[in-house]
Amino acid sequence: MRKENTSIFIQGLRDGVPIGLGYLAVAFSLGITAKNSGLNAFQGFLASLFTIASAGEYAAFRVIATRGGYLMMALMILVANCRYLLMSCALAQRVSPGMRFIHRFGIGAFITDEIFAVSIARPGYLKPAYTYGAAAASVLPWAAGTALGVIAGNILPDIVVSALSVAIYGMFLAIIIPPAKKDRVVLGIIPVSFALSAGLRYAFPGLNENIRVMGLTVLISVCAALLFPVKEQEEPAEAPEGEVCRE
Repeated sequence: MRKENTSIFIQGLRDGVPIGLGYLAVAFSLGITAKNSGLNAFQGFLASLFTIASAGEYAAFRVIATRGGYLMMALMILVANCRYLLMSCALAQRVSPGMRFIHRFGIGAFITDEIFAVSIARPGYLKPAYTYGAAAASVLPWAAGTALGVIAGNILPDIVVSALSVAIYGMFLAIIIPPAKKDRVVLGIIPVSFALSAGLRYAFPGLNENIRVMGLTVLISVCAALLFPVKEQEEPAEAPEGEVCRE
C-alpha cells in the first residue's frame, strides 16, 4: 500500500508541476497587490500559503488596503471562494466511502480550480496521495510567487504584469481541452458556458462576478446532469470486491 501511495503521490507531483509554474507567474502580480496593501514578503507568503485562492486573497488585500474589519474580510473571502463548496461536493462523490476524515479534510483544504480539474479527471476513486502530490508541487510556488511579487513591488512595468496574469488562463485551457476531445458533451458545454458568462456580464454589469460564476456553475451542471447523465463508474480494479479502502 505504501509503495502504491508513493507512486500515486509522484503522479500528482508530476501533474502539479505545470500548475505550479503557472501559479508562480500569476501570484507574482498578486504579490504586487499585497505590497500596495501594506504587506511585507513574509506576510504575503503566509497569506497565499494558507488561503490558496487568487480571488479570495485579492479581496482580502483590498479589505486590508481600505482598513476594513475582520468580519468584512471574512465575508469577502467567503463570497469570493464559495465556488469551492461545489467542487468539494463533487470530489466527495469520487473518494472511497472508507476514507478517513483527516484525508477528506486534507483534500478539501487544497482544492483550487486547477487541482480540482486534474483530480476530478482521474478514473476510479480519488486517492488522497494524488491530491497531496499536486498540492506539494503547486501550493509552494503560489506562496513563493506572492512573496516575490511583494519584493518586486512596482518595479516591473505594467505590460509585464499584465502578460504574467494571462498565464493562468492558458494553463486552464490546457486542462479542459483533453477531456473535451474525448467527450462531446464536455466539448459542447465549454462554449455554452463561455457564451452564458459573457452574456450575463454584459446584461448585468453590476452583478458580482463570483455570484455569476456560482449561479452558472449550478445551472449548467444541473442541466448537463439531467440531459446527459453519466453512467455509474465501476470501482477501480485495484480495489477488490468487498474490500473497503482506507487510505
